[in-house]
Formats: sequence, C-alpha cells, structure tokens
Amino acid sequence: MTALARSNITGVILAGGLARRMGGVDKGLIDLRGQPLVAHVIAALEPQVENIIISANRDLDRYTEFGYPVVTDTLPDHPGPLAGILSSMLAATTEYILTVPCDTPLLPPDLVLRLSSTLTSELADACAAHDGMRIQPLFTLLRRELAASILDYLNNGDNKVELWLRRQKLTLTDFSGQQAAFYNINTREELMAIESEV
Repeated sequence: MTALARSNITGVILAGGLARRMGGVDKGLIDLRGQPLVAHVIAALEPQVENIIISANRDLDRYTEFGYPVVTDTLPDHPGPLAGILSSMLAATTEYILTVPCDTPLLPPDLVLRLSSTLTSELADACAAHDGMRIQPLFTLLRRELAASILDYLNNGDNKVELWLRRQKLTLTDFSGQQAAFYNINTREELMAIESEV
C-alpha cells in the first residue's frame, strides 16, 4: 500500500459556508467540549499532513489565531465549497490537497493514508471517501492542478461538488462502518448528539 508523502499534501479545512440551518452562525467556531469545532478538526489533521490551510470568509481574525494560513474565496457571492477548494488550491504549494469540512470533529486518524493509498494505486486525480452508503465529496484528496477545471465548472454556473468530482479521474475509498466519522453538524440537536462521541 503506497501512500503519498505527508509533505506533499496540504490539508484544507472548509469553513466558508453560511450555515443557514444553524441560524447563520460560524459553524467552525461553535463550541464542542470547550473547543471550537475547527480546533477538533485541526487536531485530527495535524498528525496526517504537514501543511494546513483554513478556508473562511468571515471571522478571519479568529481563524488566524489557530496558527495556519486563512484564505478567502476568490470568487464573489459564495458559490459554495468548490470556491473555497479553488482558492485553497491557488494558495497551496503542495501537489495535492485534502479537503475536510470544519464541522466534522470525528475524522478518521487514517483518512489521509487510506485516501492517498487508493489514489496512487488507481492512478487517479481525485479520491473521495465513501461511507458505505454514499460518497462523501468534501472528504477528498485532489491534485492541485485540477484548479482550472473547478474554475471552468463554476464559471459555467455549476457548483455541486459531487457532480464536478465525477467528471474527473475519480476513485473512492471504502470507509464502511465508520459513518460517524463523516457526521457534520447542521443543527443544535446534532451538536448535542455528537458531544458523547468526542
């Protein structure tokens, strides 16, 4: 099982959403057991990658306090996660980026290892997690050179991440039985439910 070197992957934490279902609060900064959600994600990513970028569009000072570069969308009107992925690709210096949402504190400790092993063995340009029930398109390892493809896709008025991914040389890694690792928090009830898992 040949994996990519940690030094060749930048972890990208996607924190640029509007969180409408949470009343517009900045989800990455919501407290979970005394720490913002994004801090839990950083703690899970740090052993797996050498570089981290936070993609955010507000509360930039707060995000900067975590000690990693913060990038904002280069495109107007918040066209969705792909805009954050694009701006992070443009800011990264590694050949690959790994994207994860800011509101998923239960990331698998072997997420990067397994995604990169599948990507290299399948000679793919992108590798997404599959939880046994469905693809998890925001948990994806991507070649940074796909930035031009994202820009073309967004300029054509599309913004669905999974649809764009399926147009690339995509492979999937099976994380069946680990659905909780990909839970994202969209409501206060979900926040309370996940507290027992952390």
